[in-house]
Amino acid sequence: MAPSFTYRARRIHRWLGLFIGIQFVLWTVGGLYFSWTDLDAVHGDHLMHAPKPVAAMEATVSPAQAVAALGTSTRVDSVATVELVRVADRPTYRLSYFSAHEEGAHSVWRRAFVDAGTGAVRPPLTRDEAIATAKAAYVGSAAVTRVSLLTADSVNTHHEFREQPLPAWAVHFGDEEGATAYVPAELGQVLRIRNDRWRLFDFLWMLHTMDYEGRDNFNNLALRAFSVLGLVTVASGFLLFGLTSPTFRRRRSAAAQPLSSTASAAEVQA
Repeated sequence: MAPSFTYRARRIHRWLGLFIGIQFVLWTVGGLYFSWTDLDAVHGDHLMHAPKPVAAMEATVSPAQAVAALGTSTRVDSVATVELVRVADRPTYRLSYFSAHEEGAHSVWRRAFVDAGTGAVRPPLTRDEAIATAKAAYVGSAAVTRVSLLTADSVNTHHEFREQPLPAWAVHFGDEEGATAYVPAELGQVLRIRNDRWRLFDFLWMLHTMDYEGRDNFNNLALRAFSVLGLVTVASGFLLFGLTSPTFRRRRSAAAQPLSSTASAAEVQA
């Protein structure tokens, strides 16, 4: 005897539920953490002071002079932005510009610092300057435990400072939150402070997006496949409800009875 349609639907639903059930649990756990956690605490905003502003009178060199000073040491094809910021506690112009080393070559986007007080071009942040910058931005009192320089070779797609400006100094503090301040050498200020809450958030985010290579791609094949299978599982559950519900079964039986009565009457007349 061939298996009934209800039997086949029940088996499909059971195996689909077993296959994607673990991922459904991970999605739920991640959603609970995302919705019940303060994102400001996750991002580390509570660990960082706001950047100290620069008074207009502190800048004695004009932006045009800063661009001209930079042009004496490197080729400047065009300027994208000129920002007045505080670098190593000095008023500094942070220039973003395009430059090509050779005639006819494609221009490359670069950054440079020009001291706003003296007009001298200064190098990217040193290790000691990065430590001082991180301490000034950090609201806690914990000591610095470790400092490392991040480069393109040391930052992979799973690193918590991925897709951010490099090179950068990672300044680790010995507090309970496991805080790490990231100071890009060509930005001159703390860009991010990551903590253990962020690391848990980032791990759950990877499980949520099912992007096990870069963590942030919502268009990966695994997520698409499991989304479709999730809809199929829910649809099969609704189908099973209809097939096994006593109310629907009584209605199907009542609808079939007139047909069987008509068929019996026809047999008697024959």
